[in-house]
Amino acid sequence: MLSRLLTLFACITICVFVINACNNTHSSSDALPETVSYNFDIRPILSDKCFICHGPDANKRQASLRLDIADSAYAPLKETKGAFAIVPGKPEESELIKRISSTDPTYLMPLPESHLGTLNEHEIALFKKWIKQGAKYERHWAFVAPEKSPLPKVKNEQWTKNEIDYFILSKMESKGLKPNEEADKERLLKRVTEDITGLPPSLQAMDDFLNDKSPGAYEKAVDRLLQSNAYGEKMAMHWLDVARYADSYGYQDDNIRTQWPWRDWVIHAFNENLPYNTFLTWQIAGDMLPEANKEEILATGFFRNHKYTEEGGVIPEEYRIEYILDKTKTYSRGIMGLTVECAQCHDHKYDPFSQKDYYSLFAFFNNTKEVGYEGDVSISKPAKMPLLSISDTDRKQLLNFINDADTSTLMVSVMGEQDTLRKTYVLDRGVYDRPTYQVLPAALPAVMRFDTVQYPRNRLGLAAWTVNKNNPLAARVFVNQLWQEFFGRGIVKSSGDFGMQGDLPTHPELLDWLAVDFMEHGWDIKRLVKQMVMSAAYRQSAVASKEKIEVDPENAYLSRGPRFRLPAELIRDMVLSSSGLLVRTIGGPSVKPYQPKGLWEQATSGRGALATYKQDHGDSLYRRGIYTFIKLTVPPPSMVIFDASNRDQCEVKRLKTNTPLQALIMLNDPTVLEASRVLSQKLMEEKKDETYNLTKAFRLIICRKPDDKEMKILKSYYDEQLQSFKQNKLSADTTLMQGEYIQDDKVDKNSTAALMKTIEMIYNMDEAITK
Repeated sequence: MLSRLLTLFACITICVFVINACNNTHSSSDALPETVSYNFDIRPILSDKCFICHGPDANKRQASLRLDIADSAYAPLKETKGAFAIVPGKPEESELIKRISSTDPTYLMPLPESHLGTLNEHEIALFKKWIKQGAKYERHWAFVAPEKSPLPKVKNEQWTKNEIDYFILSKMESKGLKPNEEADKERLLKRVTEDITGLPPSLQAMDDFLNDKSPGAYEKAVDRLLQSNAYGEKMAMHWLDVARYADSYGYQDDNIRTQWPWRDWVIHAFNENLPYNTFLTWQIAGDMLPEANKEEILATGFFRNHKYTEEGGVIPEEYRIEYILDKTKTYSRGIMGLTVECAQCHDHKYDPFSQKDYYSLFAFFNNTKEVGYEGDVSISKPAKMPLLSISDTDRKQLLNFINDADTSTLMVSVMGEQDTLRKTYVLDRGVYDRPTYQVLPAALPAVMRFDTVQYPRNRLGLAAWTVNKNNPLAARVFVNQLWQEFFGRGIVKSSGDFGMQGDLPTHPELLDWLAVDFMEHGWDIKRLVKQMVMSAAYRQSAVASKEKIEVDPENAYLSRGPRFRLPAELIRDMVLSSSGLLVRTIGGPSVKPYQPKGLWEQATSGRGALATYKQDHGDSLYRRGIYTFIKLTVPPPSMVIFDASNRDQCEVKRLKTNTPLQALIMLNDPTVLEASRVLSQKLMEEKKDETYNLTKAFRLIICRKPDDKEMKILKSYYDEQLQSFKQNKLSADTTLMQGEYIQDDKVDKNSTAALMKTIEMIYNMDEAITK
């Protein structure tokens, strides 16, 4: 027993030694900046280690000390007479330095029992230098209006294509990195086509681009892609995540809803290049605009996409409050990039948002006409009050972008204000039936003052406040979300959190320059997209050297081109498009493609229109992924496996995982197998030779010509499969029995099956689903 205790003690001692060693790894290697910045050097440490006890939350504050504001940090300490936490210019007299440097566990800060960890030598040195330089506090960088700084000077100026590249190259050079050469034309076209339209380039587009030797060939390709209707579908994908769009209501019964006309509007808005400030204004308060038309009202469906209960016996007011909480969270996270929801029950522990601030924001949405419960699920209610009625005449005139063959009236959930003002109260601990004191609608004061002379206290005022050019967040947050879409990682990695606990921007000057430039040019989304994809940074080869991976594993400094897996919907789109199966109809109701049997039935109450899964047929089987029916309690399985949002809440950034199930999907999904069979059949119908068929299939899927080694492997695999079918080791009839698309019995079955298996192998190449 004693020996086991000694062994345990030795292990603990070693672990403590290792942890302390890790905490001090920065002490000798990292040079201190010439000028220590509160925002970029000090505040992140305070936020991680100190704000939980000495931050904005008054309920958790210790020793009456706030370290997030200068007045408190400079004031005499109440519990230590004659001492000051921070004495500007005098680190040796600052209690903060004494505490973080101490070896006495009863005096050391953070306290060992807090489990926040001690500061390492580098961090302590930063604090000392910062205090010596005057301990200057700054407003949080994200709450300061962006400014357009001059373009930085760079050594390799000839590399740059536009303003973006000066900021990227300047950071690269400071890190000792050099940019990659431009990607070859085939890979570049694939990248930009998938990024802008969500589809692979056609053979004709590939040939045209390869044959165009003019200096403006790439720009011409970009302009053509921006004019494609597929652009709106691709851009809408991200916004549907933000808006938590789904085709059912969630909760136990999870019945059907008709919110898809709002999705049609989003696609239309992107294709028409509706300015982002107008795009936001209509979605926040389109119903409150003077003489609002039905398109402006339809846009407010943005806030009505959350879950709704249809269960009898619920407390209506409890759920009505839940719906308003969801709207508040969607606005603050999706549009403002803030975790304001943390202040629902208490003052925010890290950001300067009080509970009063939260419910003042909540109040903008609290006057809607909607109720918590409308009735029993057995009554068909595809939309919840308040409603927008869309007639066949509307669809032929103002709302002609809505795609529906049915001439009956559509009902869509939208926003609508009560005639009398509903009072809003701060809720004790966020509980719906524990109101305390009344608050009036007001936007977040820490972000920008809500001037009641300039802004009315309603959603229209909130919309105007949001898109005011002095608002420091709206443009920054959207620019960052778009950057994330095209480069795989936001300039601010935590794209849903620009607050104290969020990541610092890797290129703060670039983010601000882009935000200001975006606003200066009329909030033009297509122009912003073109700026990004025309940059030399975007056009780089994605080849990663060992040195670059060591210095910059996440490619945060962009010394190589973006390379990451396609989103779930676009994997489906690539498979359908490359095989010729894709039905390119824009908009309309959601569709139900192939899905494993029994999934819905095992997760349903057994009531309502969605109790069982009724697969669609014909063209509906081959629509783009954006139109796949999303039932909140059972999202489309193949898409969820590829990290699609389950849409139960606002999401601005999807997870990126790699699992064996993803490989199983690509090997066994009926859509992939059917696409392989159909493409094989179409190639065989052309009656070309094997080399032609394999080359064309490879180009359609991988979007480039195969090299000699790849062709040798493809041909060898094809021959091997063909022999197996001819020798009856494999059954061609069974292999070709995939999907509902009509089979051509005139082509040779063995050759078609062998080619199908080879095409399936191409679909399973990593490059097929990677841009």
